[in-house]
Amino acid sequence: MIEGKDIIVMGIQAWDIEIGSNCKNIAVEFAKNNRVLYVNPPMDRVSRYRERHTQKIKKRVQIRKGLKDDLVQLNESMWNLYPKTLTESANFLNASWLFDKLNKINAKRFCSDVADVVERLGFKDYIIFNDSSMFLGQHIKEYLQPSFYVYYMRDYLTKNPYWRKNGVRLEPKLIQKADCVVNNSTLYTEYGKQFTEHSYMVGQGCDTSLFNDKLREIEIPTDLKDFEGPVVGYVGFLSSRRLSIEIIADVAKARPDWNIILVGPEDDAFSTSELHEIDNVHFLGSRDASELPNYIKGFDVAINPQLINDATIGNYPRKIDEYLAMGKPTVASATKAMEYFAEHTYLGKTSEDYVELIERALKEDSAELRAKRKAFGLSHSWENNVNEIYNCILKVSKQSA
Repeated sequence: MIEGKDIIVMGIQAWDIEIGSNCKNIAVEFAKNNRVLYVNPPMDRVSRYRERHTQKIKKRVQIRKGLKDDLVQLNESMWNLYPKTLTESANFLNASWLFDKLNKINAKRFCSDVADVVERLGFKDYIIFNDSSMFLGQHIKEYLQPSFYVYYMRDYLTKNPYWRKNGVRLEPKLIQKADCVVNNSTLYTEYGKQFTEHSYMVGQGCDTSLFNDKLREIEIPTDLKDFEGPVVGYVGFLSSRRLSIEIIADVAKARPDWNIILVGPEDDAFSTSELHEIDNVHFLGSRDASELPNYIKGFDVAINPQLINDATIGNYPRKIDEYLAMGKPTVASATKAMEYFAEHTYLGKTSEDYVELIERALKEDSAELRAKRKAFGLSHSWENNVNEIYNCILKVSKQSA
């Protein structure tokens, strides 16, 4: 446990992002026992122009002009900074030396904004927690002089074309500069180990209280109660970049007596796919996050038919914790990240694997297995996740003393 410290959290996701964010959840947990400054990424010149009609950019322009406060207090121990800096968009440049030069200028301006607020808040001997900001993060240690610098990896960003261009070259340098690297995947941990001995697996958190039916009554929704036969379900965004439409279709065709339930918004590929023509595939549409535990409770088997590729192989699938926290038999794709869950899930790669493993999951389910799954899933709270991060900081700090 770390208490009574000042912590600066920064990364690639702003506080006002519309989707869930590991970084925000971690920051909230930090703030339970420390003072926390959450720093939004600065506005860049290209976004300033391309997104000029959005409320997000209009708000940042007003802040830049001094018409709105750059610092917002979120609670008694937590603040959110909207940097006034406008950074130059440099990733289009082909000359790496020129990108590095502009990136350093951007970082210096950005850090000047942060340093100003640090002085206003009276932060001292602060820890910096950098979530995946591999470009501006290059110079954070140099310009802000933290007492400890943590780099957090939770996605294989260098497989994304934007980050790949300069990230393949720069991320290893940042890992070497950081005091320690914490990761939510064994794949990222092994990658970090190539550049520092202080690369650690800390797992992932989720709001386990939502999925704990001992804490609140979770009822199966009425639109799940009328299905006859096994219910095999998925909750989450139905993205063809992440999920295999083919596996879902093959499973449904192989076992027409199973009900394949898909809960969540669809991308274009899903909405126009053959799945809508298969009688036992049911799209229930988007549901509020607070309702998802109710749907999971109605599943006989939960699935996560991820595609296995460079973009997904290391990703920590938070929904697996949610499925397991409710004790559900879970069948998922055998990615590198899923090795962490191997003892409590059924892992396969092909459509045939999925059919066989779902059948096994239905047959083998028992009260004993449900209890083991629940214990494992519920152990992955944000509190426990942040305690693992604290342990890494304390371990490296002790070794360096």
